[in-house]
Amino acid sequence: MATASYKRHLAKTITWRLVGSIDTFLLSWVITGSPLTGMKIGVSEVVTKMVLYYLHERVWFNNGMPDSRKRHMIKTVTWRIIGTLDTILLSWFISGNPLTGLKIGFSEVITKMVLYYFHERIWYRVNFGLEQRKLKDE
Repeated sequence: MATASYKRHLAKTITWRLVGSIDTFLLSWVITGSPLTGMKIGVSEVVTKMVLYYLHERVWFNNGMPDSRKRHMIKTVTWRIIGTLDTILLSWFISGNPLTGLKIGFSEVITKMVLYYFHERIWYRVNFGLEQRKLKDE
């Protein structure tokens, strides 16, 4: 069993937020037609998503489920639910339009799940912040 450090979870949080915020910015820009609105939505979620992602990482690290593709898929779905709700609420608040919030939130479901899954798989192969571990090919 790998021992993860807080540094690892912080590094994963930062790298995911970079990828996720760029995706949200681009989707928001396309959906609203406004790069400024896209920027406001993308930037506003940085803090909320980093806090939520860090907490999600801590819960999943301590849940006892063995590392596997199944675990990564379940973790992907739980994070996407949390992330989508956050994006819908922020987009609604910033745009003033609940339909815009729903469009942006639901548009990112697919893009974010694909991006998150690959982010997880890459970090599974990275040893940063781990004292020891055995990688197994699944």
